[in-house]
Amino acid sequence: MTMLLAFILAIAVLVVFHEFGHYWVARRCGVKVLRFSVGFGKVLYSKRYAGGETEWVISAIPLGGYVKMLDEREGGVAEHELHRAFNRQPVLRRMAIVVAGPVANLLLAIILYWALFMHGVPGLKPVLGEIVANTPAAAAGLHAQETIVSINGAAMPDWQEVRWAMLELALQKATVQMEVKSAQGELARHVLDTGSLTANDLDGNFLLKLGVQPYQPLLPPVIGQVLPGGVAQRADLRVGDRIVSVDGQTLVDWKAWVETVRSHPAQGLHVLIERAGQTLAVDVLPEAVNESGKQIGRIGAGPYIDPALLEGMRTEVRYAPIAALTHAIRRTWETSTLSLQMLGKMVLGEISLKNLSGPITIADYAGQSAQMGVIPYVGFLALISISLGVLNLLPVPVLDGGHLLYYTVELFKGSPVSERAWELGQRLGVGLLGAMMVLALYNDISRLILG
Repeated sequence: MTMLLAFILAIAVLVVFHEFGHYWVARRCGVKVLRFSVGFGKVLYSKRYAGGETEWVISAIPLGGYVKMLDEREGGVAEHELHRAFNRQPVLRRMAIVVAGPVANLLLAIILYWALFMHGVPGLKPVLGEIVANTPAAAAGLHAQETIVSINGAAMPDWQEVRWAMLELALQKATVQMEVKSAQGELARHVLDTGSLTANDLDGNFLLKLGVQPYQPLLPPVIGQVLPGGVAQRADLRVGDRIVSVDGQTLVDWKAWVETVRSHPAQGLHVLIERAGQTLAVDVLPEAVNESGKQIGRIGAGPYIDPALLEGMRTEVRYAPIAALTHAIRRTWETSTLSLQMLGKMVLGEISLKNLSGPITIADYAGQSAQMGVIPYVGFLALISISLGVLNLLPVPVLDGGHLLYYTVELFKGSPVSERAWELGQRLGVGLLGAMMVLALYNDISRLILG
């Protein structure tokens, strides 16, 4: 229910902003708006305010919306209202009305990020964990417990910023100029090469492929969380249980326990635990799940983490209003360009099409972020708003970007494109969009089935 409500709220907010962009600019340009609809299909609710000319509608299918304007191509228009018809407007006005929807989504993202950066965004300090041997990070001379200060001159306040910066450079197969600070406070510079990454590496944890991972303090093998319905709960493992040994091998930390579980998918483990001063024997059968094409074991349990230890690893990214606005604009721009790079590399086959997600994955992320709190959910809204804005600007007929393409041709040609060209373009656009949706849904279902 949380996932469903969070998804519906997200779609409603994003659609309203997108369509309001079209509506507001259309009204400023003198175009008559007949209907403003949130959703498609059958009308569930409609309202026309006294003296108003726009019908405000909520429709049955909550996966989008539309603004219907007065247009001779969609029906007869009285002669005294011809000047208010969309198709009678100068081409630059029509382009402004069309582009206003995606721009509204990008502005919404800037506003949300601005609010987040002023409020403060919690994160983890960018402290390096164990450097994986025979990786680009090891070749660059990075060491565990070094703190990443900057990447290519840009300050790195937390791990989220590190991931964004590294992903952008990895897509370009560029070198990473990394400044770090040792545990003793000494500054050093390292050059990390991302050229060895493959398309499959970018599908999974690409940072680990580079040999980079967040620092994880040694945790005792004590269970701090048991997921409902998981293997751990069915095996009667409980919060507070200390894992003593597995198949006769003594465990000293949580990492060893995780590695043991992951390396035994669908293989029974004989576990000795300590509970309330007593030693008990428990048989555990890890569930086999797929992770980046590899079978691993999982039981649905998390470690106990000392709050004081966790607090020492946390940080908060917060800026004054002007600086927050600057960072919000930069984050929106970087995310937009990164989205376009990802789409381009998918088309060229340099990145797997498995990265394309559909409504099921979006709904899942909406629910997860909502359960984590307001700040993660607002960050999710900003990210999806950018995706919606960028997607609609693609030069695909049916989308706003496709209409912009038509109007750009008209601008240089001096006359509208022919009805035949418009019709063929619409059919092509519907086909491309349909294929994209089918692929996205296939990816969603594959993730649900294969993990």
